[in-house]
Amino acid sequence: MPEKIKKGDFVEIEYTGTIKDSNIIFDTTNEDIAKKEGFFSEKHRYGPVIVCIGQNQLLKGLDNFMEGKDVGAEYEVLVMPEDGFGKKDAKNMKLVPTKIFTKQKINPMPGLPVNIDGIYGVIITVAGGRTIVDFNHPLAGKELIYKCKANKIIKDSSEKLSSFLTSEFGLKKEDFEISIKEGKAVVKTEKLNLPEEIKKLIEKKVSEIIPEIKSLEFAKEKKDEKTAKENTNI
Repeated sequence: MPEKIKKGDFVEIEYTGTIKDSNIIFDTTNEDIAKKEGFFSEKHRYGPVIVCIGQNQLLKGLDNFMEGKDVGAEYEVLVMPEDGFGKKDAKNMKLVPTKIFTKQKINPMPGLPVNIDGIYGVIITVAGGRTIVDFNHPLAGKELIYKCKANKIIKDSSEKLSSFLTSEFGLKKEDFEISIKEGKAVVKTEKLNLPEEIKKLIEKKVSEIIPEIKSLEFAKEKKDEKTAKENTNI
């Protein structure tokens, strides 16, 4: 019998998301698909990702769907707007004086993406001296179709903690080292400089989602230790 996915499981998953009404692929873990569809990025790491089910590391609709599903099986799920990127909110449609754009030598026209005070939007209409900008998420109001597959459930505590650090802080696996002994985890990294109160919150979160880890310590790698490793690799 295939293993069933439970809430709280760390799962290695692969997926591809498509906008239902246009059949346009907007997200994928598959590098070949990203290249074929024209949105491949050298900065993005492709391949299956590890997520904790029930921790909002996936879109709500996909996250909820995976609970109770079989490991190794391929699925297709329809994600409604309220469980995806939200419904269109009229409050996010703003009237902006056209002169704000012309002063920046921007010719406002429908469909043009803009950045106003660090907030991204898309111009909807331009009439006289007024421009309407839609600041909703580009996929707000869209029904989405996801094809997904859970390859395996992760059992190793170090791998679970590693996936948490990469997803929560945008770290790469080579940015840190993890050692776990008798429920105590030590993370060595020079990439994170966190206040003590934040470290305590992270420790609490980790103990909730990875119960076998009772305590968590962040330690900066000593320079002499780092140099020794570099010399060993020469």
